Amino acid sequence: MPSPLFGKAIPVLASLDLPRTLAFYRDILGFEVHHFAHADYGIAQRDGTELHFWKCPDRHIAENTSCYLRVPDIQAVHAELRDRIASLADVMHTDWGMDELVVFDPDGNLIKFGQARGE
Repeated sequence: MPSPLFGKAIPVLASLDLPRTLAFYRDILGFEVHHFAHADYGIAQRDGTELHFWKCPDRHIAENTSCYLRVPDIQAVHAELRDRIASLADVMHTDWGMDELVVFDPDGNLIKFGQARGE
């Protein structure tokens, strides 16, 4: 069998303020973060998930960007975040068989966590 041609996808999201953005991903979402100030670039990693951030002066770009993270236990994610995010809604049960949780970062990027129902 031939080797796969594609590897892991890594979203690159807009950040209006890299230190603030990375602090949110570290302090609220529990990621380990790295800031490359000389390149206006940042990376957040957690449990095999990696997100990248580029400095962007246009909030409109961030507010029209999203990222979908599949998780093995959506209820555990909700339980971890509910005390850190006052506006966190309950887990939604979609018509397409996913249980989902929505979080907006400080720049307006939509981060959606999802687990296939029954997994």
